[in-house]
Amino acid sequence: MTLLKISRMIELSHPIHPAIPQWQGDPPVEFIPHTDIETAGYFLRAFSMGEHSATHLNAPASFVPGGRSVDEIPAHQLLLPVVVIHAVHPASENGDFALSLEDLMAWEHQHGTIPTGTLVLLHTGWSRFWDTPQRYFGWDENRIPHFPGFDTECARFLMTRRKVAGLGCDTPGVEPARDITFSVNRCIAEQNGLALENLTNLHELPPTGAWVLIGRLALVGGSGSPACVLGLLP
Repeated sequence: MTLLKISRMIELSHPIHPAIPQWQGDPPVEFIPHTDIETAGYFLRAFSMGEHSATHLNAPASFVPGGRSVDEIPAHQLLLPVVVIHAVHPASENGDFALSLEDLMAWEHQHGTIPTGTLVLLHTGWSRFWDTPQRYFGWDENRIPHFPGFDTECARFLMTRRKVAGLGCDTPGVEPARDITFSVNRCIAEQNGLALENLTNLHELPPTGAWVLIGRLALVGGSGSPACVLGLLP
């Protein structure tokens, strides 16, 4: 068992409230008053939201029939070493930026081969638009979204050749918005991996050396779960 010495913890999840950015047609985020201190002696709300809302974890069941559900992901697979590919500049230049296999090879040339079992996170800087949903999704005048992510070839290489644990991004999807087939999510799910979307504060993580702890709700049969994701710095 790896002994972790943690010097700092980074919050990688966005706060949840009814006005968070949402894909059109997704279940709304709702908080429903149930009791209050004045009448019941304690404060309690019910809440309702989609399994793929806010910062969240996609389980293989979300894209593969019969794939494991979020409650079937064992605890030891939720504490992972992480590498972060910082791509703020190309993403700022091109809202449809997709991290290519060539980009990945350049990153490995500088930082070393990505180890098996690592979680790979793409930092595009997109989380700075979180409080402006229109900009976060990059909707244009034709209601077509634009945001960056992983290229399919790059994702397939990471999942099948590097055998990483999964991929994550600080955008609404691990694939760019123009990829309407969810090809990267499907690639991850087919390899029984994990996908994290809508992350934040990735700028605070170094390219190598950090870990992440994924706190998910063990929703029985769930396709995914809102998640509390913490970055752990040595």
